[in-house]
Amino acid sequence: MSLHTNLKGRLRNTSLPKSHGLLPAFEAVVNSIQAIEEKGDKTPGKVVLKINRDTQGSLDLDAKALPPIVGFTITDNGCGFDEDNLKSFETLDSDHKIDKGCRGVGRLLWLKVFDLVEVESHFFDTNGNLKKRAFRFDSKLGVHADKVSEAVAQKAGTTIKLVGFDNSFREKVPTRMLSIANQLLEHVLWYFVRNEGAPEIQIEDMGESIDLYALYDQYMHASAYHEAITIRDQTFELTHIKFRASVNKKHQLALCAANRLVKDEPIQGKISGLYGKISDQSGEFTYTCYVSSNYLNEHVRSERTAFDIAENVEDMFDEISFKEIREAVLDRTKEYLEDVLFENVSAGRKRVEDFISNHAPRYRPIASYVPEEMLIVDPEKSDKELELHLHAQWYEVERQLVSEGHDIMLPQNEEHLEEYRERLNAYLLKAEDLKKSDLANYVSHRKVIIDLLKRSIERLDNGAYAREDMIHELIMPMRKDSSEVFLDSCNLWLIDERLAFHNYLASDKTINAMPITGNESTKEPDLLSLRVFDNPLLVNDQASFPLAAITVVEIKRPMRNDMREGEDKDPIDQALSYVERIREGQAKTKSGLLIPRNQDIPAYCYVVCDLTSTMIKRCKNFSLTMTADGMGFFGYNPNYKAYIEVISFNQLVKAAKERNRAFFDALGLPAS
Repeated sequence: MSLHTNLKGRLRNTSLPKSHGLLPAFEAVVNSIQAIEEKGDKTPGKVVLKINRDTQGSLDLDAKALPPIVGFTITDNGCGFDEDNLKSFETLDSDHKIDKGCRGVGRLLWLKVFDLVEVESHFFDTNGNLKKRAFRFDSKLGVHADKVSEAVAQKAGTTIKLVGFDNSFREKVPTRMLSIANQLLEHVLWYFVRNEGAPEIQIEDMGESIDLYALYDQYMHASAYHEAITIRDQTFELTHIKFRASVNKKHQLALCAANRLVKDEPIQGKISGLYGKISDQSGEFTYTCYVSSNYLNEHVRSERTAFDIAENVEDMFDEISFKEIREAVLDRTKEYLEDVLFENVSAGRKRVEDFISNHAPRYRPIASYVPEEMLIVDPEKSDKELELHLHAQWYEVERQLVSEGHDIMLPQNEEHLEEYRERLNAYLLKAEDLKKSDLANYVSHRKVIIDLLKRSIERLDNGAYAREDMIHELIMPMRKDSSEVFLDSCNLWLIDERLAFHNYLASDKTINAMPITGNESTKEPDLLSLRVFDNPLLVNDQASFPLAAITVVEIKRPMRNDMREGEDKDPIDQALSYVERIREGQAKTKSGLLIPRNQDIPAYCYVVCDLTSTMIKRCKNFSLTMTADGMGFFGYNPNYKAYIEVISFNQLVKAAKERNRAFFDALGLPAS
């Protein structure tokens, strides 16, 4: 049965990402290297990749911009296109050079990216005579215009022109010669680090050139180190390379097939201490491990841009996965770099220890449950990045605890009593440590809030002071009530620890908008807290009855000095007026039950402001007493049946610190 090949169909079914538009030219260079090796003589091999540009293009181009690339010319002094090589070229999926990892489809990549390929080659025929062959190759006619004639050169070799660079590929690849040279060196690096070495390879562009060996020497920090490992009876060759730190590279694994780079992936941070640049006795470097194997050769896709290898497999009898390869290689990398990583590991461990001690003591109780390698980080990590990393570890410990909690009451099969008791004790200890972490987090949160409050009351760079709403948001989110905000979002403890115990709390809302008051007033207290008695006799009834207390908080801008008589300008008068409105209104609970009018409901009024001269005068007019430290006023007003306290911002910060100091000291948080 005869099978026919549809060239256009094969091209349509050949996949090549747009970012790989240079691959056809690079593959032509690899073909040239192989042709030089196939020639077999001792003549020094040489390959030249010339970049062809549109120097007759638009005059509107930026004078600094390089003319666009229209194609490439690849010249070598290899064996040339003899009859066997031409036959192989004309046969898709040829196995002519299968021992070199070739798939016989590389020429398809040429036509995937370029309109036309022109070939001129000199070769020795079977009689030892030097001949010249020229032909064309395109998607319409395939190989055509093949002509063999007398030689015009003195030696064998081939020139290949890739003509008509497709715009969709061209716009996705670099245009500068050095960038192209770097990518080519990466693609053929295996030939440079192997014992046999590579032929001379040059890149030419507009009268300038780059020698790839010079570039290789410029980039190499030390000699490559070769070794082999075995993964499930498959041999993998590893080449450890240290690049100079000046090279714009990251630590990575480079998976190769048929002596070409196919896939690379970063490994920075996947080994403890492998962060940024690392150093040995010769200075800083970045690391790459090149991995090659017959297994990779057999599983590379025909276009050599990816592998047909699963990321992970569950059955040990399945084929080797990328995960297995990666883990095995990284284990060797860790040993190879062990000496140079020691300092980074020590610095990374100390970074975590110092951060936990000085900034995040909540993580100290759970540190013993975190794998050691996860407590070694890049010393250059920011506090934010480190906090996120440690929080992820905390979450994993909590996840494990939840999972263990579901199983802890069920003894495992054939588990002895003593073994079960040990498992239970370990679970309870982990649970206790996690709760300690929660408590430490709450105390640390208080320390941060106090520090923020201290900064918010200081003079700004422009000489002004912060608006009261900034401080307001710090204490309690504005325009919210108990149904809209979590208790954790409130920092009422800054004013009075008792404010944490309330039935209804409103922030910067008009009184008529508060469902628990039912009053029609449109006045807005900064903070209003209501506590409600429960009738102890109605044990089966959750209804709430008369108010136990009213708390009003007024906050004024730092250093405000325009206080005067009247509700609009006197914060003490404002607070007392709110109390009266609550007492007089036919207030209802949130469930709609009427709260009887009661003029005897205890009231607490807090005014947070600076003790400017006008504010001191208002305090004296209400017969308030100055505190012993001179940082506030307090007193009881019998006419309003209200306790009044005026707290300066400095006193607010000082008192909050003093109330929490024992907790801060216990956690080792720095004083400030």
